[in-house]
Amino acid sequence: MEQKRYKRKIYLEDKPRAQAREELLAAFDLPPQKEWVKVDDGLGRITAEPVFASTSMPHYHASAMDGIAVNAADTYSAHETNPLKLTYGEQFVYVDTGNAIPARYNAVIMIENVNVVDDQTLEIIEPATPWQHIRPIGEDIVQEEMIFPQGHKLRPADLGSLLAARITEFEAVKKPVVAIIPTGNELIDVTDEPVQGKIIEFNGTVFANFVKEWGGEPRLTGIVKDEPEKIKEALLDTSETADIIVINAGSSAGSKDFTVHIIGEIGTVFTHGVAARPGKPVILGKINGKPVVGVPGYPVSAYLALEWFVRPLICKYLQIPEPKRQSVQVKLGRRIVSTMGQEDFIRMNIGYVNGQYVANPLTRAAGVTMSYVRADGLLIVPSDILGYEQGDSAEVELFKPLEEVENSIVVSGSHDLTIDLLSSLIKRKRNEMKIISSHVGSMAGLMAIRKGEAHVAGVHLLDPETKEYNLSYVKKLLDGMDIVLYPFLKRKQGWLVQEGNPLGVKTVEDIAARPAHFVNRQRGAGTRILFDLLLKEAGLTPENITGYSREMFSHLSVAAEVKGNPESVGLGIFPAARAMGLSFVPVADEEYDLVMTKEFFESEKGRLLVSVIQSDEFRHSVEKIGGYEVVAGTAPKIG
Repeated sequence: MEQKRYKRKIYLEDKPRAQAREELLAAFDLPPQKEWVKVDDGLGRITAEPVFASTSMPHYHASAMDGIAVNAADTYSAHETNPLKLTYGEQFVYVDTGNAIPARYNAVIMIENVNVVDDQTLEIIEPATPWQHIRPIGEDIVQEEMIFPQGHKLRPADLGSLLAARITEFEAVKKPVVAIIPTGNELIDVTDEPVQGKIIEFNGTVFANFVKEWGGEPRLTGIVKDEPEKIKEALLDTSETADIIVINAGSSAGSKDFTVHIIGEIGTVFTHGVAARPGKPVILGKINGKPVVGVPGYPVSAYLALEWFVRPLICKYLQIPEPKRQSVQVKLGRRIVSTMGQEDFIRMNIGYVNGQYVANPLTRAAGVTMSYVRADGLLIVPSDILGYEQGDSAEVELFKPLEEVENSIVVSGSHDLTIDLLSSLIKRKRNEMKIISSHVGSMAGLMAIRKGEAHVAGVHLLDPETKEYNLSYVKKLLDGMDIVLYPFLKRKQGWLVQEGNPLGVKTVEDIAARPAHFVNRQRGAGTRILFDLLLKEAGLTPENITGYSREMFSHLSVAAEVKGNPESVGLGIFPAARAMGLSFVPVADEEYDLVMTKEFFESEKGRLLVSVIQSDEFRHSVEKIGGYEVVAGTAPKIG
């Protein structure tokens, strides 16, 4: 049977995200279903009906203290100048905390306030007041009292209250079942052997756990190939059993993006494309009366689209408000350009430096999962502005607690693998502390110190005139500031080449002569400055180098590019070559130092940083990597 051909849909809508969301929610009544849930399994569940107490707590008059139960009227004559003797069994009985109070008594005197005369006699010097130190019936919970209203999300202490009121199960809103369908010929299971052109399917697991976090019940299907009939079958099957359907990939305008056509054929499409980046190619529709959300294949786009459209559906089903993140006003460390008419959702690193929150954007590529993982917050650029200038104030939604941001050490500047190692050891030593690093290059790191936007800058800047590292740049760019240039590492820079160096690259002249495809670092990076110096000394110009303008923001990114192209070569550090299984041709030894203000150097955070750097554990860990020499402990070059 010939497979039906679908015409490629080139254009997507630019519907405002809020409009698309409201249209989706308005299209479905989503009446909640109910189920009985045992209290032991009730954490996080939503009450479907008000819950009333079956008994009082306490259900008898109970002693609130260890002591003696008395009739208050029998004690009124007691005074320190006129001690009163009480007889056991006639005027008092002993009680412990929680004991029932015999009917003839109405007060408790703490055991610390009585004097034992003999086995049958006690002496007191203060009178008791009626109901003193007694928990009356229903002090905590009164029988038939409403403990929780409808729509309450149960917390750990709430479960204790239910059991105290003799409630063992309650009516909860049934979790909406969310079917998750991953699609794509390129997808493989994590247990399969990865080959070129194949990608491990991981979005489904991320989606499932977002759904759990929001209160739904995820059901992840197997991988569905990019075949219209199989996609149609998966959508129809899940529409019979699920309350909400999420289909991943196939929502864009590519040659194999069938999803929008299939949903339109077997159901209704409300929206195909929203005015937001990333996350634009979203499909919103209905199949068999069930909402269906088609999300892009790129992870960050998909995660955002889930939050925009699947989370509100789950919350509407559960009849609870959508959660809101804490937000904070930040100073932007870099300029952010946006497009008029589209919302931009930008992942941000945030630090607390010199009494202000400073935020810098991470990569905006929708396929870079780690940009979402490493982000401290999310900057939403409204559709009616063109972005922000460096130094502007903006509101950022937090992914992490504000305390975690405030306890971080902000490191800007040149990328080095040991910074991550340093962060790990700092966190091990002081659990609430960590490093937030931004790979912007040595020059940008120094400017971050200048503007008070980082605590520490990692730099390796070679002065072409003096052939000295870092000192002249610090004196020039941070003139007038009380600065510490702290010796940190010596490391080797060299050519990163395919294993065995098939291109035979030993010098910069070899790169120009082959010509090899050079993978460069960004402007202001110390590695870029070193390469430019090598060009100059060889009498070459950037025009002689194929790929000179191809820029990467870390040594690992350069190594990854070289790994993927046998014709490529890059300049970087030995550990990056080792990590990617590349050969390394040494070119130069360089000094990688840390720049910070004297105030930070002498602060609690600064002292912690230095103590970890000088530790044997850090030194041994760095030496295991290879290509480094830790020089920390020598005197700072600038005091």
